[in-house]
Amino acid sequence: MSALTEKDIVEAVRSGRHEGQTEMVGRYAQRIFAMIVKQVPDVMDAQELTQDTLMRAFSHIDSYDPQRSSLSTWLCRIAYRLTLDFLKRNSPLIVPLEDTGVGQKDISDEELETELSTGREERIEQLMQMVDDLPADERMLLTLYYFEDRSLTEIAYIMGVEAGVLANRLYRTRKKLYKKLKDEERTI
Repeated sequence: MSALTEKDIVEAVRSGRHEGQTEMVGRYAQRIFAMIVKQVPDVMDAQELTQDTLMRAFSHIDSYDPQRSSLSTWLCRIAYRLTLDFLKRNSPLIVPLEDTGVGQKDISDEELETELSTGREERIEQLMQMVDDLPADERMLLTLYYFEDRSLTEIAYIMGVEAGVLANRLYRTRKKLYKKLKDEERTI
């Protein structure tokens, strides 16, 4: 791996030097692809979105602000927006019918974590299928938080929302998964 720092890479891309683009692709393309492919089922589409992300980064490198985020987080923000746009264009309109939660006992974060993080293989497969069925923004939130191990602050920047709002959305998404698990257990 090259000894170039993020600052060196950004400066090289800004000045149009080929090694900056090469280093950015080499260092970040796989990570971007891994994030996108969890959202987009077709590998070719995910590869194209990865290329689009990098091309957009090259052409908008002047808008990158190292005071707001790392280069990796900035690239993920671009990938997130392109992926959501792609999914909106290529997915049928699905209107989720959320229950209002009236009359339901609220679930603590600890209960959710215990129930959703059990290591049983069949539970993991069940959860993965449920995550695949979630709306794109909820899938992306879970991907960034659990699979990429990003902080809520980073995810808030990537998704363009406040961290407090995001924490609430994460809780509601986890609660939705918990409820689906419980509903499936009752039908078995």
